[in-house]
Amino acid sequence: MAGRHLGRASDDEASRRFLAGIQVGDLCDGTVAEVSRGVSVVLDGFAARPLGFVGPLDLSWRQGPAAAVEVGQRITAEVTAIDLDQGRVWLSRAATENPGLWAFLKSLRVGGVLSGRVASIERFGVFVALDDGPDHPVFPGVGFITIPELSWRRFETASDVVQVGQRVSCEFLQFDTWNGEARLSLRAMQPDPFETFADGTAVGQTLQGRVTKLVPFGVFVQVANEIEGLVHLRELTRTPVEAPEDVVQIGDKVTVVITEIDRERRRLALSRRQVSSALE
Repeated sequence: MAGRHLGRASDDEASRRFLAGIQVGDLCDGTVAEVSRGVSVVLDGFAARPLGFVGPLDLSWRQGPAAAVEVGQRITAEVTAIDLDQGRVWLSRAATENPGLWAFLKSLRVGGVLSGRVASIERFGVFVALDDGPDHPVFPGVGFITIPELSWRRFETASDVVQVGQRVSCEFLQFDTWNGEARLSLRAMQPDPFETFADGTAVGQTLQGRVTKLVPFGVFVQVANEIEGLVHLRELTRTPVEAPEDVVQIGDKVTVVITEIDRERRRLALSRRQVSSALE
């Protein structure tokens, strides 16, 4: 038993020494040892056990049989992360399949501005064909804007904000290594209306607004252009009510007081009850 523990300790120390010589961005060669949800790889230079792991989304940006690998197959992949505690190297085979695209995406800097043309509008976001950089092997564009990053204002569908073929300039947020995309923000190119509103108002201030939505726990009231706040059910009236529709309806004009401005979560809390109390 003691010998088994000593053997494991020796193996762990050897793997740590091996991993200490590897850096993120290095290219590693190895042999596929196991294929399940991901791929385990025995790296050249350390045959004792598989230290490399390629996640299912890092295996290939292509689809179909061309993306598959088999046990015993030789592969080359780029190191994306190193976990010394777990004795594991995270690898991307997609990086070596598409070196030009990978190099382009790695060269981008957070906060930089990228321009391009809207290539496709999907329910989950918008693909952008960038002016600079290579094409994507699978998607219609290397740039991608998630739904929340399209606009500060409320909208029903992405096509309410952009159209296919429209030119856009966006802020670069991050390199999505899983899909080989440049995650972009269109709304970052415009001032945040909530910050502008918060700069000009204060807790305790009374405002006029219009009821825009009824929910079981209260009502939403628009108090400025693109600015809505929540009046919780308990803040609707001085006497308890079971449902908001017992008091107001969509479209009603109401007077409210600001009770909280949460800049971090971009939330505005309002009270109708406190206005009534102040007028007495």
